[in-house]
Amino acid sequence: MLKGIIYAILAGAFITLQGVANASIGAHIGTWQAAALTQFTGFIAAALILLVARGGSWKGIRKVKPLYLMGGALAAIIIFSEVTAIGQIGVTFTISALLIAQLTMTFLIDTNGWFDVIKRKMGVLHFAGIALMILGVIVLKL
Repeated sequence: MLKGIIYAILAGAFITLQGVANASIGAHIGTWQAAALTQFTGFIAAALILLVARGGSWKGIRKVKPLYLMGGALAAIIIFSEVTAIGQIGVTFTISALLIAQLTMTFLIDTNGWFDVIKRKMGVLHFAGIALMILGVIVLKL
């Protein structure tokens, strides 16, 4: 569990760093160019890590639903949206809104069992947590 928490913290930190870097790239060469460049360098990095680690197998790819194989394409939209938002409303407000959107979507996924995840019940405290985050974003924007 601790390992999962550490990875989640790293992901959150790197999402923010990537957003700031992409906004800078986008300001110089364009937003979609930044998205394409980021996707390309991400592919290169993942391929190099895969070559070094030599772990896993590609055999199971045939079992993956085609819809899920489109996950990488969503990253282009994510990058474009984040770069545009950072340019318009700043890093702090963008990441705050992004986190609320992520939590809201994960609640919908968990409660409905979408994408083959186990259905989970969410209680009043879970929704209160999202409400507090929204209130926090409002306070940040004041």
